[in-house]
Amino acid sequence: MDKIWQDMYAAAESVLSPRRISGYVTAGEVSAAVLSSTGKIYTGVCIDTCSTLGICAERNAVFNMITNGEQRIERVLCIPPNEGRGAPCGACRELMVQLMPDSYKDIEIMLDYSKGKVVRLGDITPEWWIDY
Repeated sequence: MDKIWQDMYAAAESVLSPRRISGYVTAGEVSAAVLSSTGKIYTGVCIDTCSTLGICAERNAVFNMITNGEQRIERVLCIPPNEGRGAPCGACRELMVQLMPDSYKDIEIMLDYSKGKVVRLGDITPEWWIDY
């Protein structure tokens, strides 16, 4: 596994901090790191609410990237409760597709950090509506 994935994992791990914000909100049970096209790593955590106002860690990291003036994603890594295994949900995939409609298929997604399993977003998001 290359150093960039290791750096992304370390960045995501540094913000992983499960906590209860209030009786209605939890945060930090999942964290993510996004590598922008300039090589900068942005992080985010999930925020869960009782009324669907929350956000996934991946989208939070993407929004952090956008807030900081960037918009092109190269890689995405997530640390869910199941030890770094899992794919972005449909909402996260949809955001990345709409953000990069001409090149979303090339975004690298870490599916299983312990095994170094990486796929491209296009492989797990086939025949998306935006392609037609």
